[in-house]
Amino acid sequence: MEPRGWLPLLLQLGLMWPPWAQPEPQLRVFVVPHSHMDVGWLHTIQENMQAYVANVYNSVVEELTLEKKRRFIAVEQEYFRLWWDGVASDKQKGQVRQLVATGRLEFVLGGQVMHDEAVTHFDDQILQLTEGHGFLYETFGVRPQFSWQVDPFGASSTTPTLFALAGFNAHVISRIDYNLKEAMQDNRQLQFVWRGSRSLSAQQEIFTHPPSHEGFYWDGDPVFPGPPKNGLYPFMEIPVTEDTIPSFTNLLVNNVLARATWFRTPHILWPWGCDRQFFNASLQFTNMDRVMEEVNKFTDKHGIRMKYASLGNYFRAVHAHRLSWKVRDHQDFLPYSSEIFHAWTGFYASRSGLKGLARRASSLLYAGESMFTRYVLLAPHRFLDPAWGLQQLQQLRWAVSEVQHHDAITGTHAGKVGDMFVEHLSTGMQAVHKLMASITQDSSRACSLCAGPEPGGHFAVVYNPLAWTVTTIITLTLDFPSVSITDESGRPVPAQVQSSKEMPSAYDLRMLTTIPGLSYRHYSIRPSRSSQKATGETAPFVASTQHFGPRLRRRGRQVGCHLVLVENDCYTVFLDTDTNLMHSIWERRSNRTVRVTQSFMEYHVKSDSNHDPISDNYVFTPSGRAEPAWEAVRMEIVEGPLVTEIRQYFYREVNDNEPTFAIYSWLARGPQSSDGELLCHRIEQEYRVGPLELNREAILRTSTDLNTGQVLHSDNNGYQMQRRPYRQNMWNTIARNYYPMVQMASIEDLPSRLVLLSEQAHGISSQGNGQVEVMLHRRLWNNDQWALDNNVTLNDSSVVHPVFWLLLGPRTLTSGLRQRSGLALQHRPVVMLREMNGEVGGPTQEAVTLPSSVHLQILSIPGWKYSSNHTKHLQTLQKGEAGHEAKADLRRVLLRLQHLYEVDQDPVLSRPVTVNLQSVLRGLGSVVSVEERSLTGTWDVSEMHRWTWSTRDPHGHRGSGPGLNPGPPLLSPLPQFALTHLSPLCLLHTA
Repeated sequence: MEPRGWLPLLLQLGLMWPPWAQPEPQLRVFVVPHSHMDVGWLHTIQENMQAYVANVYNSVVEELTLEKKRRFIAVEQEYFRLWWDGVASDKQKGQVRQLVATGRLEFVLGGQVMHDEAVTHFDDQILQLTEGHGFLYETFGVRPQFSWQVDPFGASSTTPTLFALAGFNAHVISRIDYNLKEAMQDNRQLQFVWRGSRSLSAQQEIFTHPPSHEGFYWDGDPVFPGPPKNGLYPFMEIPVTEDTIPSFTNLLVNNVLARATWFRTPHILWPWGCDRQFFNASLQFTNMDRVMEEVNKFTDKHGIRMKYASLGNYFRAVHAHRLSWKVRDHQDFLPYSSEIFHAWTGFYASRSGLKGLARRASSLLYAGESMFTRYVLLAPHRFLDPAWGLQQLQQLRWAVSEVQHHDAITGTHAGKVGDMFVEHLSTGMQAVHKLMASITQDSSRACSLCAGPEPGGHFAVVYNPLAWTVTTIITLTLDFPSVSITDESGRPVPAQVQSSKEMPSAYDLRMLTTIPGLSYRHYSIRPSRSSQKATGETAPFVASTQHFGPRLRRRGRQVGCHLVLVENDCYTVFLDTDTNLMHSIWERRSNRTVRVTQSFMEYHVKSDSNHDPISDNYVFTPSGRAEPAWEAVRMEIVEGPLVTEIRQYFYREVNDNEPTFAIYSWLARGPQSSDGELLCHRIEQEYRVGPLELNREAILRTSTDLNTGQVLHSDNNGYQMQRRPYRQNMWNTIARNYYPMVQMASIEDLPSRLVLLSEQAHGISSQGNGQVEVMLHRRLWNNDQWALDNNVTLNDSSVVHPVFWLLLGPRTLTSGLRQRSGLALQHRPVVMLREMNGEVGGPTQEAVTLPSSVHLQILSIPGWKYSSNHTKHLQTLQKGEAGHEAKADLRRVLLRLQHLYEVDQDPVLSRPVTVNLQSVLRGLGSVVSVEERSLTGTWDVSEMHRWTWSTRDPHGHRGSGPGLNPGPPLLSPLPQFALTHLSPLCLLHTA
């Protein structure tokens, strides 16, 4: 959240609309009180709870109870849940239930947090919404119907699709590029129907309204860690008295009249609140009551009538007008610029380490959910308590949900807050690792007939969380080079051993594995005996290494005279030994050689906020074009039968002992079956970046001879692609052509496409024809006093290791591979190691295999304590029987399937797929019935009747309900249904 800047706007509007101006026709002003409570920004969650959050809910509940005309909206459920479970008295809980039942307290958005929209994955957005909605539904029987995304730094086109699927009827957005927002205001187009998905057309769309932060701050700012002794808070407005009320009412009336020119209905949404407000709700409401009463005395004069309202009150009034609205088709609002030199594109790469940890935690949770679900449904689980297992998953669910907050994964928080996020994620990951290890050990104990080797060495269980067979290379780091590795049947496993790239005394064991969907393989890894010939053991191949000494950075001299090659069955990579850089790639399918070079570069930024535009956690403001960040590079090629690795070490200065940057590239050789296709068609790369010098922003620039016209394609939240043509701007052109890449980006010409797949979010741009650059890391310091006081200067001296996969080939080939490859990167097999103790393996699981264009997006036991029948649940709440004493239902399973291909992306793979759930679920035990649910699981879709908004789009296919299948809702028992892009959520009732 930015420091507030609303008062100058109000003063300016007061000059624009003097009190004697001719009044507009009568306007209804809906004053919506709210408090924006960041789930970690400048202070930790615990500090915020102590300083103001508890007081917000304590005082708001008291004031709403005292005066029935007052209203309030609550957004972030992590805070409300903490207050409800740890602070609220029984009396307050009773008051809240009454306020919610009468609509005076309204939950909007309803997620654990208000998530960022640029650098979050849509799986994680769904998770955090699901966690918050589940709490609200279990506690109050309510399901949020309006969204409130007023603070994220730009808006994604994924949002309308997901929010429509969640059951929202209308959506509030805020940060739109200043140029675009001014144009929309001038043309009365601030309100529109937003249609996010090309594939779903008008089936999923949402009415969208952008407000501004407005209001008066009579309670001032909270003081940390607790209230001031004198009771005086900073930035308090003067109270409303007989002397001051004319100035307050004049400011408010003039602001309303100005805003009225922006909209097409005579209804004005006036959000009242901002960061950390309403911790003294009595003071706030008492003063505002007087101002609103004064305004309403003179309605005949200025044509304005004000009242407290919920968000739903406002949207119902607008909807009742039945106007026809402009459609905004599958376009996002990224990047966001608040003014000329403030392009909010820096946070795409801020705190890169946290971004990586957040996505690894999410991937681990995904694997843990499906493993636990299959274990509970199929195994006797004599040694593991399922209730304990659910607690381990819940801990990570909440940690992953929390870090989606728009001041968390964005890297825009204070240092101590970042430590808190890391601690919560790490603790949750440890819990799920422990759960998964316990499941494998339980299965081993249950297998009494399994013959195990003698003790010694390690036992590895490798789990494939994807619903298709995966062939890949697993890497384990060992402290001994001679090993014997066998599978669960005692057969030797293809493997190679090599020196570790950054740990000279360690060794990397690379092994080839093929694992069916939602299954795991078992491996025994033991130190080899002294005489392998005598024992008949097969040792892994020891890779050989070629060394190429340091080469200085060449400036304009001829290159490409001396090339060495590294190849597999899909690519030949040519390396220039004159530079030790990549030179080109030959791709077999197209029989085309593309010039490809990669180099680390840095943008330099200024640090004096008094004289120059500066970069900070949020914005990217380079002082010029990127410059090379190294003077010398050395290279090693490590070759083996499974993998050939290219190691390039980049030194900032010629005489440096340690490299600042490195690229580790792998080409793998595997079976030429469909299972091995993804393994062959990728160049895996891991980068080493840091520590950086101060005020440097590090990029990896990949330059090719593809004729791209500076057009880039990047994804929205890992969901669908956006075309990004390079736009010339008078100011700050470099920064305003940066975009978020959560999982995928590409450049292309007619014959070929180069695809970059990423494990985590980064900033990405194409600053030249045939070029693509990824911002990997940032280290910034400036003398802005506010940033210094709050420790948000981003002095990040860490070393990060982001992972990318590169795909090169014809567009027909890459269209078919990039989605599955992206998932294979995101959800790599999970390896669990433990000391051998005589047992091996467990019973064989039945594989779960989906069609090649379908992804198992979620398979989870949510642990609901309430009936999925809405009527029964409300009856239970009315009887007062719901509560924490109820046991989690372990026989209800959430299943969601995703069609991976957008409409027209591929002539075959984009077609709807008929999925037979009976076949898919065969490996899950006995399924009694299936329900079709909303995105977050709280609605039965047959009961979810979203509002229809008339549009100026007579040709659009308009669906009245949220279901994505063209047929009727899912019926029990187990039907077939047609899957077009993102399936409804299925709730499975198991025996």
